[in-house]
Amino acid sequence: MKKIIASALGLMVAGGVAATTASAVESQFGGYWRTRAFYQDNFTQGSDYWRMDNRTRLYYTAKFNDDFKFVNKFEFNSVWGDDNGGDIGADGDTFRVKNSYADFNLGTTNVKLGIQGATIARGFLFDDDFSGIMVTGNFGNVSVTPFYIAVQTEDGGGADFDRGYFGAVASVKISDAISMSPYFVYDAASSGTTDTTEDVVVAIGEPLETVVTSSTAAGDMDNFFVGTDIDVKMDAVSLWGTFIYNGYTIQDVDGDAFLVAGGANAGIAHGQAFYATGDDAFMNPRGRSYYWSEILGLGVFDNTAPTGSPADGITNIAAFNAGVTVKPMDKLTFDADVWYAMLAEDNAMGEDELGLEFDGKLTYALMDNLNAEFILAYLVAGDAVGDDDVFEGGVRVSLKF
Repeated sequence: MKKIIASALGLMVAGGVAATTASAVESQFGGYWRTRAFYQDNFTQGSDYWRMDNRTRLYYTAKFNDDFKFVNKFEFNSVWGDDNGGDIGADGDTFRVKNSYADFNLGTTNVKLGIQGATIARGFLFDDDFSGIMVTGNFGNVSVTPFYIAVQTEDGGGADFDRGYFGAVASVKISDAISMSPYFVYDAASSGTTDTTEDVVVAIGEPLETVVTSSTAAGDMDNFFVGTDIDVKMDAVSLWGTFIYNGYTIQDVDGDAFLVAGGANAGIAHGQAFYATGDDAFMNPRGRSYYWSEILGLGVFDNTAPTGSPADGITNIAAFNAGVTVKPMDKLTFDADVWYAMLAEDNAMGEDELGLEFDGKLTYALMDNLNAEFILAYLVAGDAVGDDDVFEGGVRVSLKF
């Protein structure tokens, strides 16, 4: 009997400790869900494509105190009718870990360590999840964030191939209306195996991830970006600009390139333009993602882009946009945009025009946090895309919580 009583008391004490520990953690939940159906015609000339799919993201944060939290984001994807969660019986195994990192403050310094997400240069350089560390020091109107992003290592252990991003991003508040974000990104790769210089020269015009992807793809590489974002917010209009210089050396082949972009938002009207060099191609680092138009720039139905377009990797392109946003009633918003895009340098066939694109989106708030979007887009195809015009249409229902 004494052993039973002692055991019971032990369980009660252990349970009390566990309850005390659990009660010290604030659990925060959130997420995102969407289901969409879309049709694409002539994205690859002479073919069409139709799909319905689902995505669910669940967020859980364990907040221990104001200076320490543990952040997690999970994702589930399926396509209607596929054999991995989309068919009869469902039971998909598409569980993914998007983020899992510790976020803590040490005095005026914030540290994020683990699998996390970040955006650099509005996505022109980086907008993705990664394993790494970001350390932000706050100094009044100025903050500085040095970082390391792990890109690729052979077997995860730096055997024959290593690639990573090192750099820093600063945020400078010049006034209530003007802010700047200068940055430096160093993209370095080393390999024990090299190709011929001729092979690398052929690959220079490709997105950088196709140049350096494995120990057999390239040897030593030094690639850096230096630039700044500028934002100006006034009563009637807001302006933004991005300026990036890119210098690189790949197996003794040198190059330099640049990207410039800017835009304005004046309430009902908005517009933007960007240009990235093509002769010495602006190198797309892995993780870059800048969505722009619906067809040429991926947009809402980001399945693919038409043949010839750089999609969300902005290189060798000049693009111009003008649009309007109208809200005729409380729950209804209408967006209309026109885009013109061309290659900065002719492609291998001597062609450069991507075309003139018209985008329309109708957004209706079904209820709080639940929206339905109806989208139509049409591209008058240029010679760099093909002879046939390109069409896309579809609907997306999405929830944020």
